[in-house]
Amino acid sequence: MTAPDLSALVEKAFAGTRGRVTANAPLGPRTWFRVGGAAEWLFQPADTQDLAEVMQKLSPELPVMALGACSNVIVRDGGIDGIVVRLARGFADVVVEADGLVVGAACLDATVAEHAAQAGLAGLEFLAGIPGSIGGAVRMNAGAYGSDMAAVLDWAEIVTRDGSIMTLDSSALKFGYRRSNLPEGALVTRARLRGTPAQPSDVAARIAEVRAAREQSQPVRARTGGSTFRNPAPEDSQRKAWQLIDDAGCRGLTLGGAQVSEKHCNFLINTGTATAADLEALGEDVRKRVAQHSGVTLHWEIKRIGKTGVSA
Repeated sequence: MTAPDLSALVEKAFAGTRGRVTANAPLGPRTWFRVGGAAEWLFQPADTQDLAEVMQKLSPELPVMALGACSNVIVRDGGIDGIVVRLARGFADVVVEADGLVVGAACLDATVAEHAAQAGLAGLEFLAGIPGSIGGAVRMNAGAYGSDMAAVLDWAEIVTRDGSIMTLDSSALKFGYRRSNLPEGALVTRARLRGTPAQPSDVAARIAEVRAAREQSQPVRARTGGSTFRNPAPEDSQRKAWQLIDDAGCRGLTLGGAQVSEKHCNFLINTGTATAADLEALGEDVRKRVAQHSGVTLHWEIKRIGKTGVSA
């Protein structure tokens, strides 16, 4: 299909939207790594109904990808073809209930933890240690500091690729380690998270502990993207990813403007001049060295998306 044909399909799908549509929108400045090319079209829907109506009109030939806070992603230098959906203000509400919170997918994980503390709800403190937003946390079953989304999620509201609005309970998502069974092409719009009534001061104290532990052990002030590789399955190795990386001599390893963090070697860093290609190539070099040293194959936790090369 030619570019004019695709443009016509896009114009038809977005006719009447109350959201914002931007052609050739730079994505690098939105990512935590500060690298990457542009989205062919960036769509920021006004609300769930707006998103559903556009999805109903989108031709199946048009690729659609959701991006949240871009904290755990490398957008490749060639950018992303098709439509990138980014949920913003219309998806950031927090509703406090007696034993939980109903939160929009665009809410930052740390913000949700703070709302839980103010409401006197325990059990969500771990979110203070996870960079990113709730939509991504549901999709990847994000976890840290002894808990994960599978332990606290009651249900998630989604918009499917055909524009249907559905609510799935936690069991339907079939959570595993850093993964869920969301339908292909679905976008998370809201989620309900369980909490346990507690003293707000106790919850706030636990959040402070989580943040202090993260500050002490991770390069939180660097241009980074969270944990680079998943920890191996117990049957593959009893050691964590960072230990395998350290044992293979990769701490501080560099390639172009990319570096393996000296502080926590399961983090990659853009020292200021890195490209997405630098970061991905360095990660692959780390995987190769670990496999040669220990026989363990590390699997990426960071998503690498888009096209290689430099976008026009």
